[in-house]
Amino acid sequence: MSGNYVPLYRKYRPQTLEQLVGQEHIKKTLTSAIELGKIAHAFLFTGPRGTGKTSTARILAKSLNCKNGPTIHPCGECESCRDITNSVPIDVIEIDAASNRKVEDTQNILEKIQYVPVNGKYKIYIIDEVHMLTNHAFNALLKTLEEPPENVIFILATTEVHKVLDTIKSRCQRFDFRRITTEDIVKHLRYISDNEKINISDDALFAIAKNSAGGMRDSISLLDQLSLLGVSKEVTVDDVNAILGRISFDTLNKLSGKIIASSPNEAIEILNEIYNAGNEPLQILTNLSEYFKNLLIIKTCRKELLPELTGLNEPQIAEMLKQKDQLETQQIVFLLERITYYIKEVKLATNQHLWLEVGMIDLANMTENTTLLDLQNRVKALENGSVSVSQPVRPVIQPPQPAVSASKPVENIQKSTETEPVTRPAPIPPAESPAAQTVKPDTEEFTPPPMSKKPDGNDINTLWQTLLVNIKSPATKALLHLATPVKIAEDEVVITFKNDKLVSQINDTNKKQMLIDAANTMFNQQNSKVIVRLPQSGDAALASVPAAAVSSAPLEEKKNIISEPVKSSEQPKLQPEEAVQAQEEILEAAEIDNSEQPEAPKAKKPERMETDQEKMVLELFDGKYIE
Repeated sequence: MSGNYVPLYRKYRPQTLEQLVGQEHIKKTLTSAIELGKIAHAFLFTGPRGTGKTSTARILAKSLNCKNGPTIHPCGECESCRDITNSVPIDVIEIDAASNRKVEDTQNILEKIQYVPVNGKYKIYIIDEVHMLTNHAFNALLKTLEEPPENVIFILATTEVHKVLDTIKSRCQRFDFRRITTEDIVKHLRYISDNEKINISDDALFAIAKNSAGGMRDSISLLDQLSLLGVSKEVTVDDVNAILGRISFDTLNKLSGKIIASSPNEAIEILNEIYNAGNEPLQILTNLSEYFKNLLIIKTCRKELLPELTGLNEPQIAEMLKQKDQLETQQIVFLLERITYYIKEVKLATNQHLWLEVGMIDLANMTENTTLLDLQNRVKALENGSVSVSQPVRPVIQPPQPAVSASKPVENIQKSTETEPVTRPAPIPPAESPAAQTVKPDTEEFTPPPMSKKPDGNDINTLWQTLLVNIKSPATKALLHLATPVKIAEDEVVITFKNDKLVSQINDTNKKQMLIDAANTMFNQQNSKVIVRLPQSGDAALASVPAAAVSSAPLEEKKNIISEPVKSSEQPKLQPEEAVQAQEEILEAAEIDNSEQPEAPKAKKPERMETDQEKMVLELFDGKYIE
């Protein structure tokens, strides 16, 4: 057993720009810069891991410091090239910013910058994971990075360029490394496999490349691990899935079939077999989500793009093409959303297997939902009132004809049917259920409410309510609710209060003028006679006299005189200050009235005796007694 074994990712690291896999735009730019002698003093290499950032930095350093350089074909044999290949820090110093991120580490670098290179023409600093430097370290490097010595070049590499200060990025030439395509990775893995005599199938190489997410280093590392199995037999996709802890396509196809068929019992049985084989719940759900993602791609994308987008071979794509017609796009998306939800729950749960089984039962019942077309037809049917909610809905191809309003004359209905051709089918008859019978179509014509009848001259209560409507002050209107109308006519308006205090308040203030103005508006005249007094013995006979003046007014004047009557149960809406004012006036009058009432015996209190004023106050403010 040799102790000098070199991993494949180090053994097959590119040594020239030509050997760099992918990144054609970067190879072309750097080649032109070297040939033209336009070498920048600072470079920034950014991109995903395993795409060749550090390898390109070493190739650039080797091309600049080679004894034949600057050249795009370094010899690899001179002392400078060997030092770079063997990572000997003479003229090319590699620094890991993750472990040397303090400002003191940056200052140590700056102190050694002034020394001239030993073997090559340039002193090159390769700072890997530069985004890990602190802000103080960045600021210490800033001035030197802007104007370094002529023989010093900085090459910064990072996977998270957004964490690098903008002042640093603006002083560098930026090169963005892209993810390496699956096809390029497969070609390079086949080249390595042939050189290393690794017996592996093309499908297995494709599975490796698909799993690496565009990173060459991850792919080569996985191939190195699988090479141990390729001695006695061919390495297959199942071996790749076993190493990665992934579920085979056949198992996922069988499990997804039970989910699509809404068979939770059989889905749980397959799930237990997968779980007992050593697969973790999180890995099972992740593989299942990837399967339905591929099914969504197969359902929506062109056939020639499917192998590249899904990473599946033709037999596997043929199997999934059989499933794509069993689900609609929105159903697949909904399944993916539910799988994502259970992935989050499994990550946080202490009993992951429990949530895995719950999620599988839930997924196996999801496809029982109707398709999008059925749901749209159901909504249309419910909106048009053609079916009841409790009964199953049959698809409705066209909306039913609007129902005819009951208020439309029969002659107009017949005339419209004669002039307009009927192009839509008759509506589906409603179900004989109480819920369906109560549904009314939205197309019924609007019938305006009937106009209220004009009060006649003999209805004094209606005339009184009409007079109150013309009162502008809510407080005065509330106070007048305590009055009793005796006569309301064009020649005279007589109202009474049972309390002389209220009579004085009306007569001695501007409330009397408000009554006069209301009467003027009501009878369409000037200087109406309004009397406010205490009740008298002949008020009953006076109230029975018909108000001939109102009843004999012309029809045109009645429209302006009498407005729509107000229900006696309605109370005027008061502002806070107006309500307080009216309450104080009414309560003050109630206290005077209560003082005139004899005191009830204290020894016996069967029920509380309420005065008329108290009842009015309680009715007006919806109050109650607190014992």
